Amino acid sequence: MCGIVGAIAERNITAILVEGLKRLEYRGYDSAGVAVFSHEGKLERRRRAGKVAELDQALLGEPLAGRLGIAHTRWATHGAPCERNAHPHFSGEQLAVVHNGIIENHDALREQLKGLGYVFTSDTDTEVIVHLLDHKLAALGDLTSALKAAVAELHGAYGLAVISAKQPDCLVAARSGSPLVIGLGLGENFLASDQLALRQVTDRFVYLEEGDIAEIRRDSVQIWDQQGRSVQREQVQYHEGAEAADKGEYRHFMLKEIHEQPKVVQRTLEGRLGNDHVLVNAFGPRAAELFAKVRNVQIVACGTSYHAGMVARYWLEGLAGIPCQIEVASEFRYRKVVVQPDTLFVTISQSGETADTLAALRNAKELGYLTSLAICNVGTSSLVRESDLTLLTQAGPEIGVASTKAFTTQLVGLMLLTLSLGQVRGTLEAGVEAGLVEGLRRLPTHLGEALAMDKTVEKVAELFAEKHHTLFLGRGAQYPVAMEGSLKLKEISYIHAEAYPAGELKHGPLALVDSDMPVVTVAPNNELVEKLKSNLQEVRARGGQLIVFADREAGIENGEGTHMVAMPHINDALAPILYTIPLQLLSYYVAVLKGTDVDQPRNLAKSVTVE
Repeated sequence: MCGIVGAIAERNITAILVEGLKRLEYRGYDSAGVAVFSHEGKLERRRRAGKVAELDQALLGEPLAGRLGIAHTRWATHGAPCERNAHPHFSGEQLAVVHNGIIENHDALREQLKGLGYVFTSDTDTEVIVHLLDHKLAALGDLTSALKAAVAELHGAYGLAVISAKQPDCLVAARSGSPLVIGLGLGENFLASDQLALRQVTDRFVYLEEGDIAEIRRDSVQIWDQQGRSVQREQVQYHEGAEAADKGEYRHFMLKEIHEQPKVVQRTLEGRLGNDHVLVNAFGPRAAELFAKVRNVQIVACGTSYHAGMVARYWLEGLAGIPCQIEVASEFRYRKVVVQPDTLFVTISQSGETADTLAALRNAKELGYLTSLAICNVGTSSLVRESDLTLLTQAGPEIGVASTKAFTTQLVGLMLLTLSLGQVRGTLEAGVEAGLVEGLRRLPTHLGEALAMDKTVEKVAELFAEKHHTLFLGRGAQYPVAMEGSLKLKEISYIHAEAYPAGELKHGPLALVDSDMPVVTVAPNNELVEKLKSNLQEVRARGGQLIVFADREAGIENGEGTHMVAMPHINDALAPILYTIPLQLLSYYVAVLKGTDVDQPRNLAKSVTVE
């Protein structure tokens, strides 16, 4: 969602702030702004609706220079996306705040502050924070003390960065439900909502934990925990190459990340496979002990991660013989749940900061689950820190809003979980684990073969240039893959798309099929392929145009109204991972033809850290 950057240094930090915002553009936003304590001794700001480039242009016309500042990209939650609602928000001319998250009691605080004489100039919940801080600062005389007092009255989620003209020697920050990281320099320090924003100035970071408050000076950092105790947080050195934030030879980050999948899948498997089995301790030192007690699995996730969980249900029940339920996190957290005995609670998230998934995990801790496991891409995230067990996917930073490599590495992690549970519980059929471990070793090569079909898929994408609706079909574990393909197409090309189990065609969706409704199907060569062929005939009989991604041995051929793309043969259990690739490529090339903003599709954000 929104992005925060802050800095305090002996040099002019305006360019650092703006560059940080540019590196956070992947998160999704609709306005941007910067505030600096200028060399003239006053707080000044520039704000613009639209992209960071608009702010950059404004700074060319009206430059800002200073050694202390904060900056922000906003994704609208309260108030329309316009300049007066953009951050930073001021109270008078002395205090500036940027904020990620949502303040749920902002209406009550607004009325209280109006009664104290404060005048509001925006529609945002954030403005109550800066006026509340000003009120506390007037009473306490110290910015850090004022922040500690103010956050005690805030209900909701926030990551805050604050500067004051009265104390230009420090930057203060608070974290509750919205991530913040401090970047450490020499004679200068930084703050951001994502370490990626600061990679151009440092590779040393300190991650704030839930409830932390920090006072950041040029030569020191002091942190207090939720109980007000002074604490030391671990310093982490970041080793991922800076090229992760660079498109390189690719036109878009999404295409780059699609093509990175063989490499990141290989990285996710490294150190986790024995000769013919999965190394269960990859999930943690107590994993084998805990997995032996598991009788049920509950998976909770959102969006693309939810689709990964749906695939895992087929694996867990079909391969490991373990009952599995999968639920959308935003629904799970608000309903009365009956917990089955000895249930493993699994959360899946790319960022590890997804608000609904985090809330579901916190709720689960009160409900009596056996233990919790996070499958996540960010080792320093809240989800990882708050779970009992963890499997980190090794996708690296994912910049494109539409998830690609995060999804396939999640699927790999879930297959490792399936085999580990089956291994410990002794429920796998003979030879299954050894065969799938061998298949996993070959998987990066198969993914590379699928990526080599990109020109073929690009040609197929031309069939969608003038289309407005699409159906996706799949059977078994390929149904969630069809759902993911449908989501990708609608996310970045804005074509309305729906996914169905192929056997459901006759129960309604067939009414939509005509020559203007392309039907995309995934068809590995398994026990359901003959039934799927019958479903495809139903489409052709109604004049529908079929695009079929099929195993080259499945017996499906090109013909009038049927465009078949031959896929490499693969172990059927691993087919959902392979068949994801051409659907990602299809959505990408259709979006390029449509001329949409591939990496930053409208109305969407990368990391959904609010409800």
